[in-house]
Amino acid sequence: MFNYTSKNYPLELANFLSFLKVDRVNKFTKMAFNQTYKKTSPEVFKDLSQTLIKELNIHNNKTDLKTWEGFRLLAIDASFINLPQTEKLMSYFGNKKSYKDRGRGIIKAKCSVLYDLENKYAVIAELEPVTKSGFAIALSLLEHCKQGDLILCERSYPSYDFINHHVMNNLDFVIRTKLSFRKIILDFKKSKKDSQIVTMNSDRHQKLSGTAADITKPIKVRLIRRETSDGKVEILMTSLLDFKKYPNQVFQSLYTKRWSAESFYEELNNKWKIDCFSGYNRQSILQDFYAALFISNIQTRIVSELGDEIEEKNNQIKSDYKTDSNLSYDLLKNGVIELFSHQKSSQKPFNELKQLFIETMVPTKKKFTYKRDLDNYKSRTNYNLANNL
Repeated sequence: MFNYTSKNYPLELANFLSFLKVDRVNKFTKMAFNQTYKKTSPEVFKDLSQTLIKELNIHNNKTDLKTWEGFRLLAIDASFINLPQTEKLMSYFGNKKSYKDRGRGIIKAKCSVLYDLENKYAVIAELEPVTKSGFAIALSLLEHCKQGDLILCERSYPSYDFINHHVMNNLDFVIRTKLSFRKIILDFKKSKKDSQIVTMNSDRHQKLSGTAADITKPIKVRLIRRETSDGKVEILMTSLLDFKKYPNQVFQSLYTKRWSAESFYEELNNKWKIDCFSGYNRQSILQDFYAALFISNIQTRIVSELGDEIEEKNNQIKSDYKTDSNLSYDLLKNGVIELFSHQKSSQKPFNELKQLFIETMVPTKKKFTYKRDLDNYKSRTNYNLANNL
């Protein structure tokens, strides 16, 4: 499962046993593997990933981890992942329809992630039915946040209840808002001010759920005008009220950091092929998803320890190189097996992977900006998947 199998299982098992140099007499069959596979809880991979993140924080003693103005910079983001077209999966995850589908609908799961924007790892992620409230999922992700975190959210999240939850738990935030969210947002835009502290009251008719919010309690927030590269005006709402410590200009570049969370989904889809699942049942879907997240965080852990080596090599060749993320994922295919098969005290497999990452670095490419074609994105369909289980 850590090897993100892409071929049929007899071939993958043969390669796996060959790598471990297991005696052919003691080999096991596909049926035996399937029986064990079905007994493995997806929660195992979630727990492993959480253990890795805790170890990363302890190892770096919170001093080597990158922060923004002393905050751990996090983003909550959601996307959809295509699933195999089966009745059982549709009954659990549901389908998402668009006009491009001509009413057919595509079976999808709602993927939500709490992502560390500066250190490039997924703190926690959930795969839920498309019908589940994004607000409810976001609240479950916020349980993994603590005082000293700054959470960035896009404009589909703002509500009094959501913002009040941050305030009650001493969590700072920067949230992009719609003009229709509140009258104070529209008034602020019309005022043409760059920044303003306003008081937000609860809508007495609003139905609150999931928190013990006091609907009579006013909340002070700061509104900031932000202009995008194409001249559009966006309104940010934040709990950072200190104008001197956090001047308006810092928010112009701060919100763009949220793009790293969206890039994370691009990696899941294009590099990990997350929607090429190994089976057609819910357990296989969750196993593949959480195993991929775990391996992704391992890759991030290795790269995080290469900062000095990368800088030294760039100084030697007087150029700008970085690790090849595509190749590093392939190097982890068998490398992760070595990491788990060696004794705990042995650093050899880990150091060998670090060396391979350094040796396979590639030049940094110039960044290009393209306009997103949302209609084309909505019309994408599933791969034709082979049922391995």
